[in-house]
Amino acid sequence: MSTTGEHGDLEARTRDFVRNVIIPYEKDPRLSAHGPSDDLILELRAHARAAGLLTPQIATEWGGYGLSHVQSAAVLRAAGYSFLGPVAMNCMAPDEGNMYLLERVATPEQKARFLAPLARGEIRSAFLMTEPDGGAGSDPSMLLTAARLDGDHWIIDGRKWLITGAVGASFGIVMARTGEHATMFLVDMSTPGIAVERVLDTLDASMAGGHAVVSLSGVRVHESQVLGGVNEGFRYAQVRLAPARLTHCMRWWGAALRVHDIAVEYACRRRAFGQPLIEHEGVGFMLARNEVDLRQTQLMMDWAAAALDGGSRATTESSMAKYSCAELLFGIADRCVQVLGGTGITSDTPVARIFNELRAFRIYDGPSEVHLWSLARRIQRHHAA
Repeated sequence: MSTTGEHGDLEARTRDFVRNVIIPYEKDPRLSAHGPSDDLILELRAHARAAGLLTPQIATEWGGYGLSHVQSAAVLRAAGYSFLGPVAMNCMAPDEGNMYLLERVATPEQKARFLAPLARGEIRSAFLMTEPDGGAGSDPSMLLTAARLDGDHWIIDGRKWLITGAVGASFGIVMARTGEHATMFLVDMSTPGIAVERVLDTLDASMAGGHAVVSLSGVRVHESQVLGGVNEGFRYAQVRLAPARLTHCMRWWGAALRVHDIAVEYACRRRAFGQPLIEHEGVGFMLARNEVDLRQTQLMMDWAAAALDGGSRATTESSMAKYSCAELLFGIADRCVQVLGGTGITSDTPVARIFNELRAFRIYDGPSEVHLWSLARRIQRHHAA
């Protein structure tokens, strides 16, 4: 990708910014098992704002560069070289996906109230769909949280879990059943009836606010806070889904490149049995496989991004990319841990942490098996036709 002219090459600028400004923050004590603290996020975003790299993916109307999906891929891959890069640049989940949806579905008034401060990096948001207790997960049709109309308000009752960033979020997009359908609501997280029950201890630790269990009891939301149309929630979830899957791939591709670079440097420097590690086939072949997998996943996500830019919903392409990237990028991290040996399971490098993050990627935004099942169903339909 090359975004030239007035703003220069965003990919190169992002790469330099992440390496020189953001990576030194990776040992900051304000990083916890539940992600960076809010004051650290604001500090990182101040640096990104000063560098002209805050929220680059969003439309120019909201302060971004109006990048295409293919252009965003290059920038987000560069941002992902540090697990703090996307947070600093305000292109991390769930905010990035929420901004994408708000741009396309929200009313002008909703954009002014919710999208504008989110795009400026002043607030954070959450996306409340996944549920415990047999509710919605990979199958959104199992949605249990319900909303009923009461005059000019909706009353929402339910329980959500694995809600990324709920702690510290200013608002959330809540998905609730309305009869046989579903509707999305823009809800201030301070609304009475919303309570964070607990923050789950999870394998990953890079997303602000961690992943919480949230209860909604008699939450009153004015009808003006319906996102898009009533009963259109499942359709809007698809609008958000394909691009959100791909941006996850883009960010974690950068992280996989990071661990590969660390492993290459180590294998070329470290000696065993009279020669550098990389000259041992067992090590050299692992690093060669990494190079192949990095290129394959890059091509896969660029192909899916081009489909989105071409006007396609790209559901199949994004599902293929999500499966391929989740599996292959985790394989890269696993091999890098192996190359580093004992060092690979310590916190002396970011390799172990990124290994954990990439393992979680095989689960969220659809487990690998769900994507394969969906693709198999598509094969069956085409055969029947």
